[in-house]
Amino acid sequence: MPRPDNRSADQLRPLTFEANIAPYASGSVLIGFGSTRVICAATVEAKVPSWMKQQGVKGGWLTAEYSMLPYSTLDRKPRDITKGRIDGRTIEIQRLIGRSLRAVLDLQKLGEHTLWIDCDVLQADGGTRTAAITGAYLAARLAIQKLLDAKKIAENPLTDTVAAVSVGLVGGQELLDLAYLEDRDAEVDANVVMTGRGQFVEVQSSGEEATFSHAQLQGLLALAQKGLQELNVRQAEFLARHLP
Repeated sequence: MPRPDNRSADQLRPLTFEANIAPYASGSVLIGFGSTRVICAATVEAKVPSWMKQQGVKGGWLTAEYSMLPYSTLDRKPRDITKGRIDGRTIEIQRLIGRSLRAVLDLQKLGEHTLWIDCDVLQADGGTRTAAITGAYLAARLAIQKLLDAKKIAENPLTDTVAAVSVGLVGGQELLDLAYLEDRDAEVDANVVMTGRGQFVEVQSSGEEATFSHAQLQGLLALAQKGLQELNVRQAEFLARHLP
C-alpha cells in the first residue's frame, strides 16, 4: 500500500534545520520533519535548582518544557494555562525530552548551570516528540558552545549525540517516521530514542487494539536504527556548519 506522501517504507520525511530562530535563547533550532515544525530553544541560567543545593548534589541540571501552540493543529488546541493544569501527554513528553538529553550530558562538567530546553510545536503532523528531541540536542549543543566560548565551562559536557524517530505497523507494513494520517491508523506505533553510538535511551511501543510479535518488534527497531543513523549524519552536518 503506498504511503500518503509516496515515501518508501524506510524513508524519512524531508528534514530541515534552521539555526538561531529565537535570537534571545542561548541556542535555538527550528526543526522540520515533513509538515511537523518544532522550535527548540536552549537557555542557560547561572544557577541550579534549590533541591540540588539542599541535597548537596554537585554539578548542573537540564530540564525541558514542551507545548503545542493553539494553532499547531487543525482544531485549535487550548493552552494548558486556560485549563488550569498541564495535561498528562505534555508532562510525559517533556519528561522524555529531559531524560533523552540528560542521557548524553555530563552534569558535573556543566558546572553550576541549568540548561532549560523549551520545545514549542508550530505545526503538528505526527512525530512532534521525536522532532523535539532531535532538535533539542542541536539547540543544547549551540548553547553549550556559547558557554565554552565564554570560558564558563572547561570542556564540552555532552558525551554523545541523541535523536529520536517514530516507527509503526500500518496495514501490517513496517513504516519509518509516521506522519499523522499513518500514526492515526497504526496498529502498532513506537518512538525510539538513541545516541549517536547506537545506544538506546528509550523505546516506547504499544499496540492500538492490536498485538505484535517479537519478530515485528525487532523489525521496527531495525527500521528505527536505520532512520536514526541518517538523523545522526544530518545533525553532524548541521553542527559542522554552525560551530567553530
